[in-house]
Amino acid sequence: MMTEDLFKDVELQTPSNTDTSVKDIIMEDAPSITSVGWNDFVMSQFDPSEVIENDKEKIPLTAGLRRVAELLLGRIVSSGPTQVFPPKDDSSHGRAVVTWRVEFENGTCFSDVADCWEGNTDDMFCAYAVATAATRAEARALRKALRIRAIAFEEFTKKDTASIVRAKSQINSTQATSGEYEDQSRMTDNQCNFIGVKCKQLNINTNALLKELFNVQSIKRLSKKMASDVIDELNKFQRETDKIPQSIIGYSEDWRNT
Repeated sequence: MMTEDLFKDVELQTPSNTDTSVKDIIMEDAPSITSVGWNDFVMSQFDPSEVIENDKEKIPLTAGLRRVAELLLGRIVSSGPTQVFPPKDDSSHGRAVVTWRVEFENGTCFSDVADCWEGNTDDMFCAYAVATAATRAEARALRKALRIRAIAFEEFTKKDTASIVRAKSQINSTQATSGEYEDQSRMTDNQCNFIGVKCKQLNINTNALLKELFNVQSIKRLSKKMASDVIDELNKFQRETDKIPQSIIGYSEDWRNT
């Protein structure tokens, strides 16, 4: 008997008392999204299978962020990368950068950017740099939409990233005259693209940032080492947006031309 015949006379029905529509909010007595209790409320909606728990906090998985976002904010109608910068065979150390955008049915949109390289990613995932960066960027966009303080599990690494960066800086300084790495040579395209994407996301005027915080008059004069310092500063601003100086607010599209 054909498999299709088994279900020929079966009519699948949804119980009349089951509401299958997507809700804008999970319950009527939920706190306001701007209230101090919102973060704890959102974190309480994750299933145990959607979080990694340690002694101090719950760390959500990206899959859980997707479900809870739709549960609390409405149906996601569009979700995908808007910019992808794959690794290059240069001093970027295999760094991939991806910008991700999420749009909800009510018209609200959220986007964020993430990177993946050997210094901030466990070895087993380094071979999938673009995919890992994409997952991280999606998680960041969803975290922004949900307005939670938690970091997604996929954004963590077991490596001591700070030590790796310091070690590479020391190696690079000793190789400056060997031809393997010119510490004062111009920044890479990946670094330039990352700075541009991050400044646009944070509404930072790139030229003002360089002049006021790094005493650099033109993006064209950035070295690889200084570009790395700029990226570190932008990452700090992303974590603490209230510390962005007002004097550098206001993104400009023509920053590359100066």
